[in-house]
Amino acid sequence: MRAFGLLDKMATSIGPPVQYFLTLGEEKVAMNDLIGNQVSLRFTGNIFCSVCDKKTYKSFGEGMCYNCFATAPDNAECILRPELCLAHENKGRDVEWELKHHMAKHYVYLALVNETKVGVTREGQVPTRWIDQGANSAIILAETPYRQLAGLIEVSLKEHLSDKTHWSKMLRNDFNMEIDLLHEKERVRSLLPEEMKQYMSPNDEILEIHYPVKEYTKKVTSISLDKQKEINSPLIGIRGQYLIFEGGNVINIRKHSGYEIELSA
Repeated sequence: MRAFGLLDKMATSIGPPVQYFLTLGEEKVAMNDLIGNQVSLRFTGNIFCSVCDKKTYKSFGEGMCYNCFATAPDNAECILRPELCLAHENKGRDVEWELKHHMAKHYVYLALVNETKVGVTREGQVPTRWIDQGANSAIILAETPYRQLAGLIEVSLKEHLSDKTHWSKMLRNDFNMEIDLLHEKERVRSLLPEEMKQYMSPNDEILEIHYPVKEYTKKVTSISLDKQKEINSPLIGIRGQYLIFEGGNVINIRKHSGYEIELSA
């Protein structure tokens, strides 16, 4: 099969295992079907902004031209630091966008990736957010009516829990198997400031996530299409937004949003 178009974040549906889909032009490629096959990704050298569609010499953030990187609400500071969100005060780079996306129910969650990490996501992004991070499992910790409150809860826990994902450990499936997220949720409850405990979620369901990976390698090496224009290797798995190739080479598809490529398998 052959497909040609611009890379974008792979769409997913919960499994087991997680199903991955990559849209290239008019083709919707079921990526799970390619696992075990020789796969070629050839970069044409063209990059187009994922926000305004203009051709750009370099990609910033996740597929933006520099102007959109500096001005688009999709890349506002509160995306990475939700505690800085001002949507509840009718403020932001684009107030209408902020009200639509950030004046909505948000979750603070605990995810088991390498160790327990804390994170924030909008209601409609569960379980997509957890899948994109490559989490082994996840549980909702708290529910808030808007983004900033969720961010403040996350900040209050950062001295006790990580908010980062160690991508190479995740792709090696290197994690602490003894961690019980329900126990972690109870432990974290005692760490929350008293005024934030009212937002604790009664939902104690733990979602276990399984990925389509034939085998995990002991060493992984990240590939950039800026340095390597073509990848031609057997695909052995997919996790998070990474394609995993034989020998441990991996590519972050989301990071290459807007890159024009030809895929063949």
